[in-house]
Amino acid sequence: MLNPLSFVSRWLGRRWFYPLLSFAVALSLVVVTPHSTQAQIPWRDLIRQGIQVIQLSNMSPQQEVQLGQQMNDRMAGRQFRLYRNSQITSYVDEIGQRLAAVSERPNLPFTFQVVRDDNVNAFATTGGFVYVTTGLLRTADNEAQLASVLAHEIGHITRRHLLQQMRQSAIAQGIVTAAGLDRSTAVNLGVDLALNRPRSRKDEFEADQTGLRTLAQAGYPQSAMVGFMEKLLDRPSPPTVLSTHPATRDRIAAIERALDPARANVGDGLDETAYKTQIQPLLSANPR
Repeated sequence: MLNPLSFVSRWLGRRWFYPLLSFAVALSLVVVTPHSTQAQIPWRDLIRQGIQVIQLSNMSPQQEVQLGQQMNDRMAGRQFRLYRNSQITSYVDEIGQRLAAVSERPNLPFTFQVVRDDNVNAFATTGGFVYVTTGLLRTADNEAQLASVLAHEIGHITRRHLLQQMRQSAIAQGIVTAAGLDRSTAVNLGVDLALNRPRSRKDEFEADQTGLRTLAQAGYPQSAMVGFMEKLLDRPSPPTVLSTHPATRDRIAAIERALDPARANVGDGLDETAYKTQIQPLLSANPR
């Protein structure tokens, strides 16, 4: 004779039981409370909502890209304006793709975009989406310094830092269920964390070291990363990028310890005149 407790135990042990349980609970709300708001939701929409629940701790690269694209769609035009100059976007993308090709996740379809903003800032979301402001492009002395910023942001993506931060925040806020997190909620949470919340000290150091290796493998001098950080620290008022990337002096010290003095200044992109000659006319064009 089958033991009922043993039968239930085996069901609870199955991984797919909890998503099924979440759907069953939602279904019961429709059946038990016919006059409630849930009762007004069509069956097709209810099923679609169930499919939209995602697991932040176990996402495929394709799901990362989809989530990054949805964040991009949410931010563009609302949180910021993209700089619509094909030449400068192509220039930044060319540098970014050169770095991405030798990164820890070269198979991700990286997307590099320029944000129309005089503040010096750069950030990344998930699935290969990297952003750099026009203010940062003007501030960089040369291509290698710009490449160092992109390499750092690529490091955040390859190590899935935002996804980890989203998971921790969702748990702390109590908005994650056994089935996962509603995709719309995940997009909103990701946008807020990417734009407004500083990364952890651990994530910053890890992105620096990962970016440093990527920089060298792409043929850029690693000293450019230190040069750009020191340039920002010398400014009268701290730029936006320092508020979201804390502990800059400690990061500089850690990077300097990791540098090979014999090769620190070896590589492309140190010509300041060539960089300014290429960048300044494009930024002065002032496209919509």
